[in-house]
Amino acid sequence: MKIKIVKALWGMEGTYAQQLSRAAAAGFSGVEAPLPGVEQEKEFKELLKLHGLDYIAQVVTAGEHAESFASQVRRAAEFQPQLIVSHSARDSMPYDRQLEFFSRALDVEREVGIPVGHETHRFRAMFTPWTTSALLRDLPDLKIAADFSHWCCVCESLLEDQEEHMRLAFERAIHVHARVGYAEGPQVPHPGAPEYAGELKAFEGWWTEIFKQRAASGAAYATVTPEFGPPGYMPTLPFTNQPVADLWEVNEWMANRIRHTFKEWM
Repeated sequence: MKIKIVKALWGMEGTYAQQLSRAAAAGFSGVEAPLPGVEQEKEFKELLKLHGLDYIAQVVTAGEHAESFASQVRRAAEFQPQLIVSHSARDSMPYDRQLEFFSRALDVEREVGIPVGHETHRFRAMFTPWTTSALLRDLPDLKIAADFSHWCCVCESLLEDQEEHMRLAFERAIHVHARVGYAEGPQVPHPGAPEYAGELKAFEGWWTEIFKQRAASGAAYATVTPEFGPPGYMPTLPFTNQPVADLWEVNEWMANRIRHTFKEWM
């Protein structure tokens, strides 16, 4: 199995041409981003081909969530993405409605033939370890995009008491968002700062378990996106709104850390 490191376009400045050129030059295997506007579809597809980049498509459900998911995933399939990451449903939905949504989502996933990882994200159905594991137990084909920074924030901990739910999450994760969170928020100021060494160790331990599961399943690759975000994810200095770190540098640091820590899979 090989790890593929993907560049998130979240927070990047410039045109698509500039963003994809920079991602390719930095050695990323692909980019992860929402679907481009209709008027930019042709350019985006051509740029992916020009730079030899894979694409991980992001979709975000709203309104009538099942219909929203279906229409976006069918459009995403036209880009032939490596996989699709979905912000799915709502935390406030009754459980029976969540089950209905994800059952319909699995039908659409089978229709397009592209794997979908539902992101473990605040505001969404998979906002806690226990709500997610309930869905995973009831729907054996359901898969996740693991962004455990949100769970740390929601649970106000490093998930020390969630071992059972974490084991199931490791088994069903098909993609990793490599952002390090902490008990009080979804993003540390810089993952290399020594005061967050404990958080970094915890997250790397979780990612290791996911990569092991991917390898054991016979997967050819595991995908990981360093996904530190701009303000308001990134802390800022009071009265100035100046970010406390450079976004590109932080994500580059995380990508290089992954290359070093998991070199046996690189």
